[in-house]
Amino acid sequence: MENIKDMLKKIAAAKDTKALEEIRVAVLGKSGSLTAELKALGALPEAERKKKGAELNKVREEISVAIEAKYKTLAVAEINEKLKSSPLDITLSHVGCAEGCVHPISQVKDELLAIFGAMGFKYADGPDIEDDFHNFLALNFPLEHPARSTQDSFFIANTENLLRTQTSDVQIRAMEKSGAPIKIITMGRVYRRDMDATHTPTFHQIEGLYIGKGVTMAHLKGCLMDFLRTFFEVEDIPVRFRPHYFPFTEPSAEVDMRCSFANGELKIGPDGNRYMEMLGCGMVHPQVLKNVGINPDEYQGFAFGTGIERLAMLKYGVSDMRKMFEPDMRWLRSYGFRALDVPSVPAGLSRK
Repeated sequence: MENIKDMLKKIAAAKDTKALEEIRVAVLGKSGSLTAELKALGALPEAERKKKGAELNKVREEISVAIEAKYKTLAVAEINEKLKSSPLDITLSHVGCAEGCVHPISQVKDELLAIFGAMGFKYADGPDIEDDFHNFLALNFPLEHPARSTQDSFFIANTENLLRTQTSDVQIRAMEKSGAPIKIITMGRVYRRDMDATHTPTFHQIEGLYIGKGVTMAHLKGCLMDFLRTFFEVEDIPVRFRPHYFPFTEPSAEVDMRCSFANGELKIGPDGNRYMEMLGCGMVHPQVLKNVGINPDEYQGFAFGTGIERLAMLKYGVSDMRKMFEPDMRWLRSYGFRALDVPSVPAGLSRK
């Protein structure tokens, strides 16, 4: 190996980055002179190996520092030389580019994934075009149920398929595939014939399902109360569970939280003067478990669901749901979020 001073002189005398790279490879590369000496250390006695190794590591560090410093100098010089001969006029002002925003629905989806992911729920997904079994029959909807009417559902012409009216179909598919125990959430678009300030023909739902041994209504209550407190960032939210009816759960309940409206602003907490409906939930009906091959005498569980737009409207003050589906950049700039505001999502989950 050359003397360290000679190597440093060669580095200092390098005319361009190509010549400098040749020096680096000759000394520090896999077949370089310094690398060869380092590899030969193993054949030396221990005492000599330690001394020699320290010397070589010091040399390698000095050379690496010198090469890096020289490379920066040469690279800047080469770029400046190219710019002199380039037809590009870098003195011109750049064309402005508007900063992008995260849509409120996408923001809320990521918040939900983070919350339920921390509770141990896994994400499951399914098709938007569904068959009658997964959308209705397996969920215990009787043939005469009004949801089957063409006034409420979008059926595909000349088929028994339709655009799914709820994301509960994913729960059926997940239980068919994985059986029990299972703990999942699902999000996605659903489709219904409805249109006003708080309803649109297409919107997004989130649904949760937990099937296991010994699962009770108390587990469901604790899960949903923790969710509401975390999502709305309010420590104390009075929550009530009202008896209700859903074909796929028994018993069923509507979940309300205490709040009030003052000067057009929603305030959530114990000082509220009214209750607002937030979610539907209940214990999974035994017949639904039988429909997917799960023994209801061995496994029990709960399910819940709500609209993602509803959550976004309440938390971020959106007054008209229809605006969420319009290509209005002024609205998005008012309600959108910077990418830095999006919460981290646990591993294994992703925004859909």
